[in-house]
Amino acid sequence: MTAKPQLSFWQIWNMCFGFLGIQFGFALQNANVSRIFQTLGADIEDIPMLWVAAPLTGLIVQPIVGYFSDRTWTRLGRRRPYFLYGALLATLALFFMPNSPALWVAAGLLWVLDASINISMEPFRAFVGDQLSPRQRPAGYAMQSFFIGIGSVVASLLPWLLTKLGVANVASDGGVPDTVKWAFYAGGAILFLAVTWTVLSTREYSPEQLASFDDAGVVDDSHANLDTRRARREGGFALLIGAAGIAAILALELDRQLFVLAGGVAAYGLILLAVSLSRTHNMFSTIAADLHAMPATMRQLAVVQFFSWFALFSMWIYTTPAVTQVHFGAADTSSAAYNAGANWVGVLFAAYNGFAALAAIVIPLLVRALGLRVTHLINVCLGSAGLLSFLFIRDPQWLLLSMVGVGFAWASILSLPYALLSDSLPAQKMGIYMGIFNFFIVIPQLVAASILGFLLKTFAGGQPIYALAIGGVSLLISGLCVLRVRESPLPSASQAA
Repeated sequence: MTAKPQLSFWQIWNMCFGFLGIQFGFALQNANVSRIFQTLGADIEDIPMLWVAAPLTGLIVQPIVGYFSDRTWTRLGRRRPYFLYGALLATLALFFMPNSPALWVAAGLLWVLDASINISMEPFRAFVGDQLSPRQRPAGYAMQSFFIGIGSVVASLLPWLLTKLGVANVASDGGVPDTVKWAFYAGGAILFLAVTWTVLSTREYSPEQLASFDDAGVVDDSHANLDTRRARREGGFALLIGAAGIAAILALELDRQLFVLAGGVAAYGLILLAVSLSRTHNMFSTIAADLHAMPATMRQLAVVQFFSWFALFSMWIYTTPAVTQVHFGAADTSSAAYNAGANWVGVLFAAYNGFAALAAIVIPLLVRALGLRVTHLINVCLGSAGLLSFLFIRDPQWLLLSMVGVGFAWASILSLPYALLSDSLPAQKMGIYMGIFNFFIVIPQLVAASILGFLLKTFAGGQPIYALAIGGVSLLISGLCVLRVRESPLPSASQAA
């Protein structure tokens, strides 16, 4: 066994540069999709259901891409083919989405866009684990956070900047404004070019080389260790709970958004039952077996991720309706005040991503001084304070201060859980475990899509500002949960050499 070579700053820069483009597309989606939906006639309480496409797509796509990328080796390498093909599809989706003639078309294109971004994004996470030694992985994920911040700043600002340059910010026919359309066109081009740069400027270790490094982990066929009795028992219980939930929603005429949550639980039960009864070894049985055999660190991080991403999804869905309603006093999507508020949300999203880029520079220093867990705790607590402050701030200019905390939390969520996770994963299953780890990003988003509209309508008079408060509390809980995660000591410089 040999130590994995230490990469230079510019090598890490090149391998992470594609994330600039991926996040450009992702930020345009986060900052503008609710605006597009509302412009095309969606009610506020229906927005979470329309957004469900994004997390549901990730739930399906990422583990499948991880499974196949672990088993891929071509002239382009192991992960890079997925970078390139996903970027091409995402670029096409960005070009078409702002031209959607109807709400159902925009919702369908969100599925395509999010699936394509996930095809590129999931292998990028595994790529850092493949290429970097345990000692350099925090720096690699922080570099990804840096590019995420930079890409998101520009992408989120684009409609506002285009308005300043004289591009029409209110469509004469009540459709999607030209500022949003041209921002999506630019985003598609930048996404494809940035990912192509990483594909052309990097190389990958072959599967044989990865197996020879001392951080490769123990080769383990987890399918052979699948506890079929446990899987059958858990599957039956999940199916029963999901079916009971569906029956209760129908009988009590509860909010239809709850079907997503109950249906998801029932579907999980069916999958577990099918895998436990199957005698064949295939992709689904491998994913299920690896899910059951996940390392203890991954199980502990799952709880952290759940509360972190529940908060983020609350913010992405509800910041536009909250700010336009509370801080700009507008609900009419064709009014100048509403579109000015929506543009300001783009500025706020740009601000938190800009602060995230700065935080990405600071985070490695904090990690060396305080460790991964305490650093993450501090950062998500700052994010919690930022989201809760929306309840008290009324001047939209001062919301920029709130975004400082959100930015530090965002940078930390995008880097430190992955640094904690990657050190506990075998190299030959880095892709599939990174894909499975996405379950704990997607599931909270599905839960948010299922219950946030119901909670706001039932307990908060439909006021979207309270969704941000719920997100702030959720971030605080995630910070407390990270203290339970077992942290592997980083090797010394002499050991890494």
